[in-house]
Amino acid sequence: MTALRLGTRASLLATTQSSHVADALRAATGRDVEIVPITTAGDVLTGSLAQLGGTGVFVAALRDALLRGDCDLVVHSMKDLPTGDVSGLRIAAVPPRASARDALCARDGLSLDALPRGARIGTGSPRRVAQLLRRRPDLQVVGIRGNVDTRLRKVDDAEFDGIVLAEAGLTRIGRAGRITELFAGDSWPTSAGQGALAVEVREGDAVGDAVARITHADSAEVALLERAVLRRLEAGCAAPVGIGARHVPAAAATHPSQITGTDAVKSTSGPDEPGGIASAPAGVVLVAEVYALDGGRTVRVERTFARATVADDEGRADAADAVVAELLEAGAGDLADLAGSGR
Repeated sequence: MTALRLGTRASLLATTQSSHVADALRAATGRDVEIVPITTAGDVLTGSLAQLGGTGVFVAALRDALLRGDCDLVVHSMKDLPTGDVSGLRIAAVPPRASARDALCARDGLSLDALPRGARIGTGSPRRVAQLLRRRPDLQVVGIRGNVDTRLRKVDDAEFDGIVLAEAGLTRIGRAGRITELFAGDSWPTSAGQGALAVEVREGDAVGDAVARITHADSAEVALLERAVLRRLEAGCAAPVGIGARHVPAAAATHPSQITGTDAVKSTSGPDEPGGIASAPAGVVLVAEVYALDGGRTVRVERTFARATVADDEGRADAADAVVAELLEAGAGDLADLAGSGR
């Protein structure tokens, strides 16, 4: 069998992630995998991501290479992947997801609350700007670009008191020791698909069947649900939106029958609490928040869906419609530029 050609950005994080995917493919298919480095516009241009056209600047070159036949598959950080369909391409696999949490890397081991008044924090994400200012309105939150190590050096050189990055990326390249605080997912929802990878192939290409073997069903289910909400909102990287989904066991519901397509449920005992019973996930909790950029106002929706109702694209789209309708009814469209608010 010929080697599978895997296209990836050439950064340390991207090649590390792609190497993990390559190892999984070798183990699952018995085929060799060749790494094909590809330079993207986001790797060579300066300026903020919003000015450059969003996180999609990291994706376009990979997709072009795949469509040209320069490689057989490409690996994306799912949070960087635009939600719009590209003719001729599809996501064939979502490997096991890493942590979706955001992490603070601050000087002197400080937490966010322990940083001095007016501390200078770096981030390239409008969502993180809003979340930081919501918790600490006194902060100076400044845009930052560059790879992980470049950003960390800006803290070491006292250009910033701290920066906020994804825990998954820090862990994947061995920089978890730089984390001084992790932000809880329920109160600090992150980007749709953060921590997850998306393996894209050409539509109709037989290689897709081989690639699909490395899909992790639980990871795919929640990450793709988050993307469905983002797609319905039509919110790009410039919109301050946080979305998170997680599975809950049957024991998390007062009565399993309460977990329906649209009805929220209250938690009772969990699998490690008195009366709790460890069981397979029966529902999915979905949290979506839209922020004013200054952090002054927030609209939040939290709903629990039966797992069976969000197991496919149609069900995820229906769930996204329900959540986004509730967000917009509560005024989310007044806080951020959401193209989907016009529907």
